Amino acid sequence: MDKKFVPLLFAGDINVCSVARAFHEAYGIVSSAYGKYPTGPCMDSKIIDYKADEKADEQETFLRLVNEFAADHKDEIVLLIGCGDSYVQLASQNKDNFAENVIAPYIDIDLMNDLIHKEKFYAMCEKVGVDYPTTYVHKKELGLNVKAPFEGPYIIKPSNGIEYWRHPYPTQKKVYKENSWEASLSVLSDIYGSGYEDSVIIQNFIPGDDTYMRVLTNYSDKHGEVQMMCLGHVLLEEHTPHGLGNHAVIITEKNEKIMRQFKALLEEIGYVGFSNFDIKYDQRDGKYKVFEINTRQGRSNYYVTGAGANIAKLLVDDYILDKPMEFQAVENEHMFTVVPKKVAFTYIRPEEYREKMRRLMDAGKVSNPLIYGPDRGLIRRLRIFKNMHRHHAAFKKYYEL
Repeated sequence: MDKKFVPLLFAGDINVCSVARAFHEAYGIVSSAYGKYPTGPCMDSKIIDYKADEKADEQETFLRLVNEFAADHKDEIVLLIGCGDSYVQLASQNKDNFAENVIAPYIDIDLMNDLIHKEKFYAMCEKVGVDYPTTYVHKKELGLNVKAPFEGPYIIKPSNGIEYWRHPYPTQKKVYKENSWEASLSVLSDIYGSGYEDSVIIQNFIPGDDTYMRVLTNYSDKHGEVQMMCLGHVLLEEHTPHGLGNHAVIITEKNEKIMRQFKALLEEIGYVGFSNFDIKYDQRDGKYKVFEINTRQGRSNYYVTGAGANIAKLLVDDYILDKPMEFQAVENEHMFTVVPKKVAFTYIRPEEYREKMRRLMDAGKVSNPLIYGPDRGLIRRLRIFKNMHRHHAAFKKYYEL
């Protein structure tokens, strides 16, 4: 390859490990990464040069880290990739402030802010006919003396996730599920009591366990045309308070109707870069309903690379090599997992899915982004073993069979 480049990743979780692994698989290169803490799955990696800075997600520090790195690699193109919402937002809003050799493959900040704000995102879905759950938007100024907008159970989550996590409180969860309206109002009180000022989304709970969930990952090229779509059937999610909804087991599948709807949405708004949608099948009316968009590759993005659509190659072909791209809807069946086999088979109940899991395992069509041959030093193997083992206790404590 004539053009030299280096990936610069921000965050310190499985998302970073997955993206770095994609770059290493495709090009044999080591990615550089910054996160906030000297802990986590990026530590002691042979394919990630990981550094910690507790202020990495703050404007001044983030910009300094990017431009200092660019200066140290002035003869290379720096591919800047955020692996967490706050970093993606910073990358977007600072595109005009980066050194000339930095490429930040993101939409403009105004569109990004609209998309990550669930209330505004649902308005865009309404326009192009993408289904979403029955929704009530509560604003702080309405107070708590409001009547239930519909029957429960209720799902409660902030419109603005980035702002929400900037106001921690003891009972804070990623998403709440409450059976009564009174309990829902108590959650609202806790959320607004933390200092959070934005609106809160309250939705009618769609019945069904984790196996009713889908995840859709897409890549839109720099011209705004969708070039890759990969749909995953989620079989198991994490259930810890802060990890609720994180995908634990996924098997890829194809659904042309879903892909057609979301392709229309992305191209209607002129989206560029990776996007990721959380979707749930509603058996009551037979519709697939979207919860939110991540304006980046999702935490479980390795399910895409594992199925044959290497996400690093998409970026390099588009931004580094400027190669013409052809649309691909990923069809290869592949299983993604970040939990031990025993956990997967204990908590995924329908036998039809267990049978499919066994078949894919027997065929070697299964991958865990953290378990990678070239990245298996002794300390890292111990760290990954500990990380995997904790799932036994976490599921036993939080998962309701």
